[in-house]
Amino acid sequence: MSPEIWTLIGLAAFLGFFHTLIGPDHYVPFIMMAAARGWSRTKTALITLICGIGHVASSVILGFLGVAFGIIAREKVDALDSARGDLAAWALMTFGLVYLIWGIRQAYKNKPHTHRHIHTDGSTHEHEHTHHEEHTHVHAEPKKAGITPWALFVIFVLGPCEILIPILIITEMQSSLSGLVLVTTAFALATIGTMLAMVLIATYGFRLLPLKRMERYSHAIAGAMICLCALAIHLGL
Repeated sequence: MSPEIWTLIGLAAFLGFFHTLIGPDHYVPFIMMAAARGWSRTKTALITLICGIGHVASSVILGFLGVAFGIIAREKVDALDSARGDLAAWALMTFGLVYLIWGIRQAYKNKPHTHRHIHTDGSTHEHEHTHHEEHTHVHAEPKKAGITPWALFVIFVLGPCEILIPILIITEMQSSLSGLVLVTTAFALATIGTMLAMVLIATYGFRLLPLKRMERYSHAIAGAMICLCALAIHLGL
């Protein structure tokens, strides 16, 4: 294998790491949803892994189509990749906005309130509570909670890895099928590995913070953060 291919493999791994690190859309949604919904570390990692695979695989397929069918196909692939990026940003923003509205509704429904109790001896006392705390086992998750991971998966499949396609095209110019496979693998492992590392480190950090008073607003905060993240991507910030 030529030195150029090894250089491209190293470049692909670095770009996979770097483009993920500077793209908060790769990890913020999982961090916020895990915190809001109380996902276990295993569930969080599994959802992140599946979404990461879908995210990379969709771009790999387009990239290989561009490589296989030549320059005309590459132009169409570039146009499709750009359209996918806009669609993914809008989809993530819509998801965040809907979740924000649902979270605000949940926070209002779980507003603490006071009850007065009169005992048989004539004494009284008051205590404050929320119905959310009393009935967590029934109402902590909405009836369609299971759609959340699937919604994230669809959004991440739509989201392009813009930097991957040029790398594949450059590798193809070296006329190396094994190089294409290794470059793709290096990029995929770096991207997904960085996503997992960022998500797991952040979710572990969240568990160490004294956020008990914010639990009531956790869903609304998660939706707002995801929406802002998508807006920043759409505006190119």
